[in-house]
Amino acid sequence: MLRQKAKPIDKFTDELRQVIARMFEVMDVEEGIGLAAPQVGISLRLFILDVPENAKRGSLATSIPPSASPGRMVFINPVLRFEGPVEPMDEGCLSLPEITGEVLRPPIVHVTALDEFGKPFTLTAGGLLSRCIQHETDHLDGVLIIDKMTQPSRVKNRIAVKKLEND
Repeated sequence: MLRQKAKPIDKFTDELRQVIARMFEVMDVEEGIGLAAPQVGISLRLFILDVPENAKRGSLATSIPPSASPGRMVFINPVLRFEGPVEPMDEGCLSLPEITGEVLRPPIVHVTALDEFGKPFTLTAGGLLSRCIQHETDHLDGVLIIDKMTQPSRVKNRIAVKKLEND
């Protein structure tokens, strides 16, 4: 599931909102700040974020999803556009808990997505918020941090990466 492209969502039902609520529960238990549906075995183009407010202050967030509660955001069928040269930053992943490494990503992302009620929104973000949006969208496309890590980070994590590649 983690290596497959997730399916777009076209129905915004109570069942979908229940899936989202369960995803927030899982993310909270795991103490994460982002979780994509494929990480919990669901092939849907959906991810959730709960980026700390202090991390958002340094970002360029220009709007938030209409139904977002403080810190919690839902992104459905996101489309991203990037701005700026790639920059390194360490990343981890709930799906690969034993692996952390430097990943290169553009600093600014422009997102168009839908919320859990099917309402469209746009957002421009920098900082940790931008990085989280890009990381979780990668999951929707079957891409993992090990695919984007710098070579020194791949070497540092070579045993764990090798084990994953052989599974």
